[in-house]
Amino acid sequence: MSDDRLEIAAGFATMRGPRADNQDFGGVHLGSPSEQRTHGVVAIVADGVSGSKGGRIAAELAVRSFIDGYMDQDPIVGIPTAGIRAMQGYNRWLNSKGKTDPNMQGAACTFTAMVLRGREATVLHVGDSRAWHFRDGVLTRLTQDHVHDQPGKGHVLIRALGIEQDVKMDVRSTPLMPHDRLLLTSDGVHGVLSEDDICRILGRRGSADADAQGLLDAVTVTGPRDNATALIVDVVTTGALDWEALGAEVAGLPILPPPGAGQKIDGYHLDRLLSDGRYTRVFLARDGAKPGPLVLKFPKPAILSEKGARSAFLRESFIGRRVDSPYVGRTLTPEAGRQTQLYLVQPYYEGQTLHARLTHEPMEMAEAVTTALNLARAVSALHRLGVAHRDIKPDNVILEKDGGLKLIDLGVARIPRLEEEFDQAEAPGTPGYMAPELFDGAPGDAASDQFALGVTLFRTLTGPHYPWARAEEAGRPKFEQQPTSLTRLRPDVPSWLEAAIRRTLQVDPDERFADVDELVHVLESGERLAAPQREPLGLIERHPVRFWQGLCLFLLVCLLVSLSTR
Repeated sequence: MSDDRLEIAAGFATMRGPRADNQDFGGVHLGSPSEQRTHGVVAIVADGVSGSKGGRIAAELAVRSFIDGYMDQDPIVGIPTAGIRAMQGYNRWLNSKGKTDPNMQGAACTFTAMVLRGREATVLHVGDSRAWHFRDGVLTRLTQDHVHDQPGKGHVLIRALGIEQDVKMDVRSTPLMPHDRLLLTSDGVHGVLSEDDICRILGRRGSADADAQGLLDAVTVTGPRDNATALIVDVVTTGALDWEALGAEVAGLPILPPPGAGQKIDGYHLDRLLSDGRYTRVFLARDGAKPGPLVLKFPKPAILSEKGARSAFLRESFIGRRVDSPYVGRTLTPEAGRQTQLYLVQPYYEGQTLHARLTHEPMEMAEAVTTALNLARAVSALHRLGVAHRDIKPDNVILEKDGGLKLIDLGVARIPRLEEEFDQAEAPGTPGYMAPELFDGAPGDAASDQFALGVTLFRTLTGPHYPWARAEEAGRPKFEQQPTSLTRLRPDVPSWLEAAIRRTLQVDPDERFADVDELVHVLESGERLAAPQREPLGLIERHPVRFWQGLCLFLLVCLLVSLSTR
């Protein structure tokens, strides 16, 4: 089982050459482990345009601006969209400075970025810096120079950052395998060395730093003409599949009838059946001799349409590998080439569903508030990625034995880049938890998720009760009526909590919380009020007025007795 972690080694070398200063700039951003899963590793080389002022400033700011801007983008929109968005503002600023600031007159720079995520590298490029891919002794150039040959002037850049108000960037993706080498060069390298020279030096398979410096040493021997920069990224291990590659892999896997307990699929032994739902069958499994149980989920092709099954498994697999939250269930990545049919591999979370928990005695208030808070945090984590769950309910919440919580079943989640691929009978949502707008044909979003979350929290506090009649039995709830009062069903619910849940259940989406983060804040504040007291409160703390009234009455009686005995 792959640990879904991309591991690289990077090396960088640069030199001024015959120029007065070095206007090249490059860098690698590794980021945190969670950033690597969501955004990937970023490598960039930028080259300030000769003959303009502020070339080094333009190149350095381009690299830094891209890293900051790209890491702030929603990763669900995809690397090309996020990368281009990250540079639009900077390009306009640079173009304006080149026209208005004498110290930056004509400032421009080439720009070649490479984002490595999962098992794919995406190149974003403008200018005449270059990106290369080296595998098994074969060097492949990934970019085209944006230059025009002019008599007497040689190569003249026609596209670069800062030249025009709007920049057009080339985008290209290439699959990654362990031991691949990726290279970024400024024209001071590839303008001097031939592709055969570059291929020979990369083929030495020294360290990334040593071979980057080896390229510049070769430039020095041949005769440098400009600033020269080389950045090498060695792929040690690849991570989880990215969106497009994952979609292609899912499309190539057959959908077979679900197996039974005791069978062995692709080396996974299916120990016992965990659930046999309408659309899926789920098993507790083992991966050979490796420690720890796993969960394997198989679609039911006789009930679920092929496009619906592929779409559901693609969504759940992709989101489960991208979201970084202790409250959202993950999906795991089988080794490349291992999987022979469509199924999901997930960690096993020992515990019980919230639905099963609600069949027992009611939760204590502190436990209920903690559960509500953790579930709201899970929903918030999805919404920050632009994902709407669309089927929040107690059956899709696992309460772990160690006190943790996992929101699971992301198969009908709405992702910005994915078109709906469900048949009418497979429309997402469970009637008892669906917001009014979903019954009117809305596709589902963060606001409808908040409504479903509110119904789930209502049931967390009341057990079998719904705010309105159970829709599974009564059809569309009578939303024109007021929902059942929480305190009527459970008098110990504090007023602040009842008000918060009532707000999530507003029929008009605009009257709900602006986002689930706002609800999280309310629950975090109220959780302290719901925490159990360590010691029973005394009478003076519980009823101070009655205490002092009683004390005064006692003293009055004592005074009257004293006066009567004189």
